[in-house]
Amino acid sequence: MPWFFWSFAVVSWIVGIIGFGWGWLLVLVWFASGAVVLIRPVEDALARYLFRLRQPTLIEDQRLRPIWRQLADRAGIPENRYAIWIQESDEPNATPTPGHIIATTRWALYTLPPSHLEATLAHELGHHLGGRDWLSLLSFWYSIPARCALIAVRALGRLMRAVPAVGCVVIGFVLLGYLGVLLAVLTFDDSLTLPLLFLTPLVAPPILAWLSRREVLQADRRAATMGYGATLIQVLYGWQFQHQHALGRDASRRSHFMASAPSLPERVRALEQLQQRP
Repeated sequence: MPWFFWSFAVVSWIVGIIGFGWGWLLVLVWFASGAVVLIRPVEDALARYLFRLRQPTLIEDQRLRPIWRQLADRAGIPENRYAIWIQESDEPNATPTPGHIIATTRWALYTLPPSHLEATLAHELGHHLGGRDWLSLLSFWYSIPARCALIAVRALGRLMRAVPAVGCVVIGFVLLGYLGVLLAVLTFDDSLTLPLLFLTPLVAPPILAWLSRREVLQADRRAATMGYGATLIQVLYGWQFQHQHALGRDASRRSHFMASAPSLPERVRALEQLQQRP
């Protein structure tokens, strides 16, 4: 619901710029477009072109199939309920995908032993458990405007850190334009609905970033409840050591205010706390 609300705010914000005479047609089209993603070929197209995934080769499928079968039996779900696709990434976990597709990374597939690969797949499966597959598809589709706005905010932040002079100028122009539009809305709009929607860019980014981090921790928690907590900790430590990154207190104390994923120390700490519970 938070993702849907912020996406509605972003779409309404765009509609307010276009003008509410014909702009509401954009909102209606956005609402109606959700039915399209329930078609399986559209879901496959999203996985291929939006998430940049590919289907496994025959050799890769032969490696994945027995591991996935064992995980599905342990989770109590039909084996053919989900299809496993590959993401060309050197991260331990793939981008969370909605619907009936579960992704694993090339690094996990070619580097990890079977038990560790099964633990990473359990994490990806954890993103799907606890809800309906069609509902996760609709939830993702209606969250795209908010995710695009969040990506734009992060890009401005990276620009300001990389090139402070240029970044400050760009952000200054964006803020001046935004405040000008907000002032015009406050002056000429009769109701407070549209002005409140225009205030959402100031509130939404940190909340949406926190929700994304929370989803990752929930997936870890679901994998731990299936018995993969200790193995998943070993996977995270192994990836960190292989890439020669520090997994210590200094890294865990860094600010992740706008990060879409929790830091590895945060994930390890949460899993270790789960392991210590009776």
